[in-house]
Amino acid sequence: MHGVDILVNALDHLVYATPDLEATVAELEERLGVRAALGGRHPGRGTRNALIALSDFSYLEVVGPDPSQSGTPNPRWFGVDTLTAPRLVTWAAKSDDIDAAAARAARRGVLLGPIASGSRQRADGVVLSWRFTDPGVMVEDGLVPFLIDWGTSPHPAASAPRGAVLRLLRAEHPDPERLGRALAALDLTLPIARGTHPCLVATLGTTRGDVELG
Repeated sequence: MHGVDILVNALDHLVYATPDLEATVAELEERLGVRAALGGRHPGRGTRNALIALSDFSYLEVVGPDPSQSGTPNPRWFGVDTLTAPRLVTWAAKSDDIDAAAARAARRGVLLGPIASGSRQRADGVVLSWRFTDPGVMVEDGLVPFLIDWGTSPHPAASAPRGAVLRLLRAEHPDPERLGRALAALDLTLPIARGTHPCLVATLGTTRGDVELG
């Protein structure tokens, strides 16, 4: 599978975590030329998000702390409590049979964590529900995606603002071969370069030219 194929066939969304959602939405609007729309809150998780569509069925999720929620788990998802700047922390891959895919990955040595159900309420009151492997299980520092299935819920990309498209998603890792084997356990692949530390880099096409998020 080539790099472009993975974007079309497997990617559900990119997770861009931030310690300050509103500030990052404003910064991305300046860089990308499109303003992320508030998606909703994750009840009981202490986070909220904003979205930008990357295609009909993929999007950029900007996720940060939700000050309106108290008594939430610590640490919160995606390390938002310890971040000092926004960062592309992981990605989600589509799956229409999460149980089978997670079991197959486990047999190949990659444990994605328990499968659970999630939900959030959009600003218009519509409740979205999904099944997913635990996003808190960051395999290879988040370079191996978690899996998600939206079931009968409308896909979030359908109502998110447009103005950016994903040109390329690539990874850097100190051991590219090991990361490649972990991705292959999910029947996935990415362009991987050797780097000093694990990171994801997304190239977005916008009206202001190509922009890299890492």
